[in-house]
Amino acid sequence: MTKFLISKQSRSDYSLFTKMVNGLHTFVFVYMDDLFITGDNQISIAAIKSDLHSTFTIKELGLARYFLGIEIAKSPHSTFLNQRKYILYILHDARLIIAKPASFPLPKGLYLSSDSGALLSNPSLCMRLVGRLLYFTLTKPNISHSVQHLSQYL
Repeated sequence: MTKFLISKQSRSDYSLFTKMVNGLHTFVFVYMDDLFITGDNQISIAAIKSDLHSTFTIKELGLARYFLGIEIAKSPHSTFLNQRKYILYILHDARLIIAKPASFPLPKGLYLSSDSGALLSNPSLCMRLVGRLLYFTLTKPNISHSVQHLSQYL
């Protein structure tokens, strides 16, 4: 499959392929049987689609609006990513939909320990919530420290 994609596979994410021609970039992200093709080189994007279509049966879904729980909104000058729908799902599933926002993700001076304190009555619920929040930090890096801190105690 890699010969049909692009010349360079990312070392940090093996599902990402890149190509640069004359300073213009093209990216292909592979997830299961879906491809997300983007970049600033429309000729390269069209060529990749044509090559893939000549070998495989592909279906183009048009401009992406959602991909892996991330909403994609384009303006003439930029692209915005958000996970509003995903976080509402998390809040609903954790029964926290009526919770009020906090100005700081964890209370200041909070000390967590795996050696002391009361055990959680339902640790799987907490593990699932922290796991989902780890994915949410993709578009909300301001909570990364707090979520990483919590994840150390699962």
